[in-house]
Amino acid sequence: MKQTSTQSFLLVDQARFQNITERLLNLDQNVLADITENLSNGEHFVPESDSEKACFQVLHDLDHVAGKVKGSTTSKKYMCNEIWSLIAFSGAPSWYITLSPADIQHPICIYYADNKEEFKPDLLPYNERIRMVCKNPVAGARFFHFMVETFITDVLGVGSIII
Repeated sequence: MKQTSTQSFLLVDQARFQNITERLLNLDQNVLADITENLSNGEHFVPESDSEKACFQVLHDLDHVAGKVKGSTTSKKYMCNEIWSLIAFSGAPSWYITLSPADIQHPICIYYADNKEEFKPDLLPYNERIRMVCKNPVAGARFFHFMVETFITDVLGVGSIII
């Protein structure tokens, strides 16, 4: 809250205070409601009229205030822009990731290898787990595919919505 207050005081300094107060008092509430509804639906909106441009300027001012608040959507947007700028300046980072899931240790792989319909992870002896997975190599492949897909979607965030 302190950062928000400080940032808003810095935004509304003596020279710009009159301009910002006039814009806030003269906002068309119906236009603002239409803009927020379109943006919340994920639609692309380009301001055309003067009232739409004034609403967008107020939204820009709010973004400017929220940009200094840690964890806010705007600060995340600024960090994302900073990362993209660093990539453009320095090049993309090179990451080498080795996935080596232990298939005979994981209950999901044992479930794939077993012929039971219901998933009840029993701690089988080591020799029995090895035999079960070796008898059914497709289970090891399915488990590896599951782990890689989970890593790609949950850790790397591919296919997820970035705010």
